[in-house]
Amino acid sequence: MSGTLTIRPATAADWPAIRPFFAEVVEAQETYAYPLGLTSEQGRALWFAEPPGATVVLVDDTVGGEVVLGTARMGPNRPGPGSHVGTASFMVAPAARGRGVGRALGEHVVAWHREQGYAAIQFNAVVETNTAAVGLWRSLGFEVVGTVPEAFASPTHGRVGLHVMHLRL
Repeated sequence: MSGTLTIRPATAADWPAIRPFFAEVVEAQETYAYPLGLTSEQGRALWFAEPPGATVVLVDDTVGGEVVLGTARMGPNRPGPGSHVGTASFMVAPAARGRGVGRALGEHVVAWHREQGYAAIQFNAVVETNTAAVGLWRSLGFEVVGTVPEAFASPTHGRVGLHVMHLRL
């Protein structure tokens, strides 16, 4: 990657850069259980977390300006008595995959949850055939604590399991 890589809070002005790869990931139906045909407004509402959560972007500050390479949303996994456990979701632009963007966002999210005083992070639905994500989360210390069999209908692999992954902070 060229330029300076920065992770910063996402703003409404970032949505036009996020939306194309958000739409591509959702339409592929391989990693997210979001419905097809989301409008721009619906997608933005799903992706931008309200406080106490946050949404960030990883940008490459190239000569021509900032290029959004990936994004993450994070916050409490559940309200009330479950709010001490965080969760997060990630999307990386296709052209940036395999270049460390997911790892940088993952490390940022773990640090953010620690700084906010969360006791753990739980990913509720990591598609078991998404081996790059499963491997990344394991390398950051997450464990698969259970798998819901055939809970995700992949167009490529058929019905596959969804891992619940956990990291104690």
